[in-house]
Amino acid sequence: MLAWLSRQAAKWPELELRPFESPAGLDGRDAALAHAIADAVVRRWLTLEFLINARASRPLEGMQPGLQAALLAGAAQIFLLDRVPAYAAIDHAVEYAKRHVRAGAGDLTNAVLRRLAELKGERSGEPWRGEPDRLPMDGGGSLSLRQAVLPDDALARLGVATSHPREILEAWSQRMDGQAVRDLAMHSLCAAPTVLNVAHADPSQPLPDDLLTPHGTPHCRVFRGGREALLALLAARPDVWVQDAASTLAVLSVANLRPAPRLIVDPCAGQGTKTRQLAAVFPEATIVATDVEPRRLGILRETFAGNDRVEVMPHTEIEARCAREADLVLLDVPCTNTGVLARRPEAKYRYAVRSLGDLARLQRKIFDQAVSLLRPMSGAILYSTCSIEPRENEQQVEWATTQRGMRAGRLEQTPPAGAPEDGPERYHDGAFSVLLTPG
Repeated sequence: MLAWLSRQAAKWPELELRPFESPAGLDGRDAALAHAIADAVVRRWLTLEFLINARASRPLEGMQPGLQAALLAGAAQIFLLDRVPAYAAIDHAVEYAKRHVRAGAGDLTNAVLRRLAELKGERSGEPWRGEPDRLPMDGGGSLSLRQAVLPDDALARLGVATSHPREILEAWSQRMDGQAVRDLAMHSLCAAPTVLNVAHADPSQPLPDDLLTPHGTPHCRVFRGGREALLALLAARPDVWVQDAASTLAVLSVANLRPAPRLIVDPCAGQGTKTRQLAAVFPEATIVATDVEPRRLGILRETFAGNDRVEVMPHTEIEARCAREADLVLLDVPCTNTGVLARRPEAKYRYAVRSLGDLARLQRKIFDQAVSLLRPMSGAILYSTCSIEPRENEQQVEWATTQRGMRAGRLEQTPPAGAPEDGPERYHDGAFSVLLTPG
């Protein structure tokens, strides 16, 4: 795990998209702890960095990646996890620094982490209300600090406390009031639940009530079991799948299209979640799916192997297969992911370095490529993002209507919902979608 964190520190802020995977042979408890530490560091990197810098003689960012990893992992266990005593977390980090960084790194690690352990106070169920001597906790509650170390400036304090770069908070502040910005930042600390789309579950085959509880969205359920139970359920029930409630809305918005589409193209299919939903909502349609990323294309092939209604092919073959024949093209385009930061915390950090302009241009390029796939005069594009940024959503609709002569309808705009202290039934991601048809 520390070697993985070292790689992330070397890449910062462009963290790897793939999450940490525990090495083979690690027993269940150790694997779970390693995952918890890695997840906590990624979710609260800026929080931990600030605390480390408050007790170190030089900034974390200038240290060797291995030393950063040792300090971040140790700080995460001290402040964010309750499984390991502080002394044990410190000893492990010190040993790693001695062996894998350089001579003397262990002493530095020991000194900084011991100072951090002295700063930690008591955890309570009280939500964080912006105090400079408390930290909000993932999943609710807060942790007291023995000294008011958080920044005096309210926006800077919110950024440190919730691990958001100032740039993203300033962007939100330009179009939202302070409470809305705070709510969004706090939402990213939610323990995002596993939600199943059960809209197409066979009613003659009961779902396991002991593993599922209601969600605020009627066609969704919250899964309460472990990973093995989830995999077993999904293997036994291909009529249900993991999909956040907000993610379902784009396809649902076009479910009553008439005439129903016969050929649907999904050029940005990812791992195929919306592809599965399209196949369920339009049982007479043929669906052609692809993704430019080889790993995701491989997952698509595996997911739909043997499915005679879903054709998976390389993106280079889509034009020849579908040109001027698609009744519906779903464009679930790459975006900043600002609607799903509770599930994709690393996206917070990329926002500070990635140009929204570059993403907007990529989205428009994908859109123009999709137009050539449409059946003349009747085909439609369902444009979808998991972003809350106007430049990726409303401004793209305006561009499509004014510059490409499209008509917009069936717009769905869903902000993220749920606070860390809320139950999982109140949680959902943020999403945007709109149906664009030739003018």
